[in-house]
Amino acid sequence: MPESLSLSGALGHALADKRIDILRQIGEGGSISQAARAVGVSYKAAWQAVDTLTNLAGTPLVKRAVGGAGGGGAVLTEAGQQLLAAAQAMAQARGAVLSRWQTAAGTGSAVARLAVRTSMRNQWPCVVQRLHAHGPIVVVHLGLAAAAGSVGQGPGLLTPGEDEASFLASRITRESAELLGLQPGLMVQALCKATAVRVERAAPVGAWAGAHRDAPSPPASLGMGGTHCLPAKAVRVARGDLGDEVAAELMMGARATGLQMVGFAAPASGLRAGSKVVLTVDDTAVVLALSDG
Repeated sequence: MPESLSLSGALGHALADKRIDILRQIGEGGSISQAARAVGVSYKAAWQAVDTLTNLAGTPLVKRAVGGAGGGGAVLTEAGQQLLAAAQAMAQARGAVLSRWQTAAGTGSAVARLAVRTSMRNQWPCVVQRLHAHGPIVVVHLGLAAAAGSVGQGPGLLTPGEDEASFLASRITRESAELLGLQPGLMVQALCKATAVRVERAAPVGAWAGAHRDAPSPPASLGMGGTHCLPAKAVRVARGDLGDEVAAELMMGARATGLQMVGFAAPASGLRAGSKVVLTVDDTAVVLALSDG
């Protein structure tokens, strides 16, 4: 095995997206365009998948083939073939481990979600509600997994104007949406860095009622301008010279959700445990991940 091939880098994340499938199709058919058609993504998305895997592996996985009936194509390098073999072995071993835990309801999927290792402290199981296409950009609207029974009517990219309230949104490229196979009803993990979450003291109820007479409390998500504002209650506050770190429990109306989000308030914010706050996060800061199981 080439010393430069990083299996842990290329296979360190869940294999639930289509990147490994694209590599497999290239190996079988010798064509990136054919691989894209077989997997159901665009030619550009297929190249993005190859580039991403190559970066993670640290060595070329695909090389151009010269000549042939079709005038050339693409073939896997030795490293690409070894990566596919390792991916298959990992998938089999992972499936065997997960199957041992499926007897306890929900345990298998919970273990699968824990397989995603990241520095991002904010992580939530979510369900895709809707996908809105804006040219090369797709805004993925997310609901909490507990509310999965109320997701959209069917798969596909929707046009602006068909929005509904969502927990969060993530702004990604169309190619990334294709590679992840995103569609309404799909379970995903939403991730966000704590440093990307802004925390402010919540406005008094009366102030909200004056501006939004039909809403006696701050809406769960305004979603204006790519920004979501989430009402919460601070549970821990750590003072800091550069900002106060706040762990807060998300609220839906007067009901606590049990989910927490960590963010930062201004230094000497005066916030303390029990303070009502609003957490603000931009959809460009929300990352999506898939896990097997």
